[in-house]
Amino acid sequence: MTNIAILSSFLITLISVEVVLSLECYVCDRQEDNLGKCAQTIRTCEPGQDVCLTEISWGSTPYWQQGALKQYYISKNCSTKEYCAKYRRDNMPLCTHIWYQDWKCSECCKGDRCNYYIISGANKIGGLRNVLFVSVVLSIIYKIL
Repeated sequence: MTNIAILSSFLITLISVEVVLSLECYVCDRQEDNLGKCAQTIRTCEPGQDVCLTEISWGSTPYWQQGALKQYYISKNCSTKEYCAKYRRDNMPLCTHIWYQDWKCSECCKGDRCNYYIISGANKIGGLRNVLFVSVVLSIIYKIL
């Protein structure tokens, strides 16, 4: 085998390994729902980007006006594990899920296209606690009546 054939085989193998090892994430920027761009646009991440980052925020429209309605905004992208962890840590104080305040939550996940669904686990325990509280109150009211 000639040197050119060996070099060509090596390069093809190297490119194949790069493609196989590359992470794929859904990507979108400040979309109003998890349809369209957020569920259909896939990007092969750059080398070193080893997680998918998802951000969901709740706030007034960009063209703010008095009495403006609040809505969700979704962003998804490739990220490094370190940046995503720092970004998530920085957003945790803002991740309140209070309907009358602007808030922002972020999640990191590892695996091809793992950020398809919007997951915001910061309030999972609080949500369960609220369901239990409402159940107890309703049962007490039912027994009184």
